[in-house]
Amino acid sequence: MSAAKKLKLGLVGGGPGSFIGAIHLNGALMDGMFELVCGAFSSNPAKSKQKGEELMLDPARVYGNYDEMYEKESQRPEGDRMDVVAIVTPNNVHFDPTVKALKHGFHVALDKPLTLNYQEAKDLYHIVKNSDRRFLLTHTYTGYPMIKQAKQMVMEGKIGKVRKVYVEYPQGWLYKLLETENNKQAEWRTDPNRNGLAGCMGDIGTHAFNMVEYVTGLKVSHVCADLYIKIEGRPIDDDGVVLLRFENGASGVLMASQTDTGCENNLKIRVYGEKGGLEWEQELNNTLVFREPTGPAQIYRAGTG
Repeated sequence: MSAAKKLKLGLVGGGPGSFIGAIHLNGALMDGMFELVCGAFSSNPAKSKQKGEELMLDPARVYGNYDEMYEKESQRPEGDRMDVVAIVTPNNVHFDPTVKALKHGFHVALDKPLTLNYQEAKDLYHIVKNSDRRFLLTHTYTGYPMIKQAKQMVMEGKIGKVRKVYVEYPQGWLYKLLETENNKQAEWRTDPNRNGLAGCMGDIGTHAFNMVEYVTGLKVSHVCADLYIKIEGRPIDDDGVVLLRFENGASGVLMASQTDTGCENNLKIRVYGEKGGLEWEQELNNTLVFREPTGPAQIYRAGTG
């Protein structure tokens, strides 16, 4: 048996001005299981080189585009080449680098949402199913300890059969037309050609939807959505409400907005069943509230052990 080793990580995206790239990289490095060895950080080779210098990478492994990175990394000796690539690009650059990474034999961690459109998603599904490489789509909020606790309590029947679910994701950063003020993140996230047709719902509504199915263990069977453009001049939704129906007959409401002025990033979920209820919010992420028909509410904390 070979000795355990760190996984060699490459990045596609995450160059100067990137937001999510740094978050993925920091997350990968936190537990010491990965080491960053290469990257194609920008579609602009000069910016990719600049980012590689900031990260103190071997200049020979800082690439001008992901095609070059995949080709050259696959030619390196086994044990030296990249093992897994994290793709942290705008949504219109999800499908192609993912498919090519899998075909070159690399595992993939892809930032959500899956692809730019439904057809790409269907195609990627079949490609992944026929690949022997691992594929991960990063809905990271389910990693909180108290979310794991909530899921376990639902599975153990602590709240009984789920009847009602509320999930909301309020943000306020797009309260005005930031995309007209040279804000790189706002520019691509409100551009249908780079972001896709789903604005707020594609960006953060997906997190709320994922959270609901993860915690309850149920699949949503029906949706009825009402999407809004709150800021005049914006081409895609920045706010919305969705009615949910689950496979067991439970109902739910999903609310997401990026125009709730002053809000930071407070994903919240409440799940109520026949015997009790659970409540959690991201800004108090180490706390889970458990409610029963009789007796006081119980507060679970992550603790220090």
